[in-house]
Amino acid sequence: MTHRVLVVDDDRAVRESFERQLTMLGYEPTTVEGAEQAMRSLHDIAPCIVITDVRMPEVSGLELLSWLRERVPDIDVIVMTAHQDMNTALAAMKNGAYDYLVKPLDLDQIELVLARCIRDRALRRKVRRLASEAAEPYELQRLVGCDPQMIEISKVIASVAATRTPVLVRGETGTGKEVVARGIHYNSPWADEPFIAVNCTAVPEALFESELFGHMRGAFTGATSDRKGRFELAGMGTIFLDEIGDVSLACQAKLLRVLQEGEIYPVGAERPRRVSARVIAATHRPLEQLVREGRMREDLYFRLRVLEIVIPPLRDRPGDIRVLAEKLLARAAHALHKPGAFIPDEAMRLLESYDWPGNVRELENALTRALVLSRTPALSREHFALDGALLTSAKPGPGDADDVALSSIVRAHAERVLASADGNKTHAARLLRISRQRLDRILNRDDEVMNGADRTDERNGMHQ
Repeated sequence: MTHRVLVVDDDRAVRESFERQLTMLGYEPTTVEGAEQAMRSLHDIAPCIVITDVRMPEVSGLELLSWLRERVPDIDVIVMTAHQDMNTALAAMKNGAYDYLVKPLDLDQIELVLARCIRDRALRRKVRRLASEAAEPYELQRLVGCDPQMIEISKVIASVAATRTPVLVRGETGTGKEVVARGIHYNSPWADEPFIAVNCTAVPEALFESELFGHMRGAFTGATSDRKGRFELAGMGTIFLDEIGDVSLACQAKLLRVLQEGEIYPVGAERPRRVSARVIAATHRPLEQLVREGRMREDLYFRLRVLEIVIPPLRDRPGDIRVLAEKLLARAAHALHKPGAFIPDEAMRLLESYDWPGNVRELENALTRALVLSRTPALSREHFALDGALLTSAKPGPGDADDVALSSIVRAHAERVLASADGNKTHAARLLRISRQRLDRILNRDDEVMNGADRTDERNGMHQ
């Protein structure tokens, strides 16, 4: 990786000396003769380090330092000064300069200060990344409920994390495919490397190469500087390609080269660059069908599917709803500053009776919405029943007056939707976001519930 250094000095001899020495040390130097020129060209040059003389006409090095600290605080500034100006150098340090160089300069002094600066920059980036990602939901505990399928998935994650094998994660929308990918990354030996997520559906085909592989300055209109793509930014970490089934065939061919050769061509580059990121792809689409239809390259499919993890939908593991709901509620309550929030048993039974077509994501959204609406720590079933789709999922039991009333509302709503669908139950179930079987149960079981309630009333009358 080449680091760009901007040198600002009104002495031409100093600029030329720096250009030679920095190039020899492996840096990419750019020199300008004054602070104003540095300010104008900063965006195009995009340096990570600025070395500036203190004494310059018109705008001084200290003024340039203040300007940089205010607008681009991530750039490290090193000031140059003579022995008699040491007080000025110390003032610069107090105002945010990284370090200072004393004239006359020697190569060893420059090399040591720059090497230390680069190491410190890398450390700061790592600390910021780890701090920002500390709250991300990648921990394995969130994946594990009481369902054996999820326990097996956690075992697979633990095994594959130690390798750099490509992984294909499959599952319906909202099941937690990115959580699995993060679980693999953050339990691997490369956890301190970047995790770069790419939503393939959000990247236009025309920008796909530039976004993933980067581009060179001047490669196209608007490319005013070199730019690294996602694969390079991932380093030795992980690049997560979400919704890989939506990538065009032309872009699939370019991804295949990365997986086969381990190298990329930035747009406008004449030579390839090596990349080392581990690839984890995810999709909710039936890739085998896409292959048969010619919309997915078979060779890419097999390259991605070295190891496959299939996440079951939430409706197939209802025993996990309680565990997930409690964990997600605790997380949402912390974010919304509502400590002590809990789900009473009555409301929990409602959650456990629902199909959750949107899976874990829908559950999380429902909990957050209920938490916002609730004025007490207890989230009642009414807060969840405000969602029409969730209301249709209730499973009332015979003999419970509240459940009978709710069952009547459920059936009435289902019948209205069925009527709007011209009696087509399959279409009505789709509108209600429930299965056809559940719609049948709502329409049929309601009679059973009402009959059961009537029989209960008769028994009560006999005892009076």
